[in-house]
Amino acid sequence: MKSTLSIISALILSAFMSSCHDVREYADDPRGNFEALWTILDEHYCFFSQKDIDWDAVHDTYARRIGPEMTGEELFIVCADMLDELRDGHVNLSAAFNTSYYRKWWSDYPQNFSLRLIEESYFNFNYRQSSGMLYGILRENVGYIYYGSFANPVGEGNLDNVLYFLKNTQGLIIDVRDNGGGDLTNVRTLVSRFITRPTVVGYISHKTGPAHDAFSEPMEITYNPADIGRIRWGKPVIVLTNRSTFSAANNFASVMKLLPGVRLVGATTGGGSGMPYSSELPNGWGVRFSACSMLDAEGRSTEAGVEPTEGCAVDMDPLQALSGKDTILEFALDLIQNPR
Repeated sequence: MKSTLSIISALILSAFMSSCHDVREYADDPRGNFEALWTILDEHYCFFSQKDIDWDAVHDTYARRIGPEMTGEELFIVCADMLDELRDGHVNLSAAFNTSYYRKWWSDYPQNFSLRLIEESYFNFNYRQSSGMLYGILRENVGYIYYGSFANPVGEGNLDNVLYFLKNTQGLIIDVRDNGGGDLTNVRTLVSRFITRPTVVGYISHKTGPAHDAFSEPMEITYNPADIGRIRWGKPVIVLTNRSTFSAANNFASVMKLLPGVRLVGATTGGGSGMPYSSELPNGWGVRFSACSMLDAEGRSTEAGVEPTEGCAVDMDPLQALSGKDTILEFALDLIQNPR
């Protein structure tokens, strides 16, 4: 049987194959590359309706800036500015000299995280590391794992050792602040330790045609619990998030939030729920963008982020950070020690 993630990959491919029609040829000049880029997004990007973006009006605005004598650098700036209208961290234009990236999804918000503060003030640099995870036991016997990127593979054996080391703690804090995402396979591996039966964790739908509202019916994404013999966690769990929790980490937050005994603490995540796909312009520039929409287990989009559990929205206090206190982490520690 195919894994859920294999099916997701196949759906992304089918999103392009099923929405294909007569392929238009574009000249390798400023106008041709601009029109090719606009059309690729017009026919395949998945969040136009949700974000209420008038893509035709965007075309008219930026087309006026295109001229036949403009340099590659000048063309890149116009195209990158146009892509910023999508307000999507998964949308990038890549040339040999630059890669565009929409930063306002996180740059307009407090950072709410300092790994150095945690390493120094909470562990005195005496922590363990394994399989991309920094972990240890905090005061009052609370387990802590910092996982900085879902691009770092999570080994099943490594995860067994980490959870075994923390087994006598009264609860677990999983910190995914500043985690920009990575591989959804690692989300599944980690979540499998916190569920006891097959669990619907979300839905995915793909484009069925070039129209902005042409989507398939959402398909369930189901995760299974870890294999027998693997360590599973049944004590309270708190997941820490900030605005730089994005993409696969955003998905992890949305899944964990809906599990029994789990609470999200911190700030609303950065979002990024679209499955990205890549294409190419006539001049060889690459474009990456959100092509398939993913929903949480309750059928809601998390493209704009996942909010903390009610009553658990917290920011870091900069003054307390200067004295070695992470107010988001302190809130989570208190929540485990004094459940409410």
